[in-house]
Amino acid sequence: MAKLGPNNTPVNKTRALQHTLYWAAKRSPNRRFHALFDRVYRRDVLRYAWWEVCKNQGAAGVDAVTIAAIEDAGVEGFLDEVAASLRNGTYRPGPVRRVWIPKPGKPEKRPLGIANVRDRVVQQALKIVLEPIFEADFLPSSYGFSTATAVMGVGVRGGGSGRSGLGTGVGVASVTR
Repeated sequence: MAKLGPNNTPVNKTRALQHTLYWAAKRSPNRRFHALFDRVYRRDVLRYAWWEVCKNQGAAGVDAVTIAAIEDAGVEGFLDEVAASLRNGTYRPGPVRRVWIPKPGKPEKRPLGIANVRDRVVQQALKIVLEPIFEADFLPSSYGFSTATAVMGVGVRGGGSGRSGLGTGVGVASVTR
């Protein structure tokens, strides 16, 4: 796993990027973010995305490549390849492995798609870059949609109509990004 220390680390640099993007979106609600793709393949963002994927301990995808196999082969080389394919425009997501898992308390099963580790790192990097921009649009009453709020707080602070005007206990955020 990537080593993450307290100062000048991928976490701190990535959090600083997220903070900057959040406040840019918060200050200018109508702003269009045109040039974000170069942020996705930044080394600190990819390293933090790798750390998040490792933390989740997911299974291998269709390609059967595991997190442990990538660590054995070298994480930095793997991240270099991902960054290069994103930068060059040659990145293409792989197929998703389909497995059927049981529904809790029922005899039925539901489908679950498992992306390969490479795709999960790219997805996480995209989430790292895009999430703060969308978070800036959420209202305090947008429970269940925002990562900054908890669903448990609906009974305490719910009741706002949000931007949708629906008048429900849960506001619906209008995302214009």
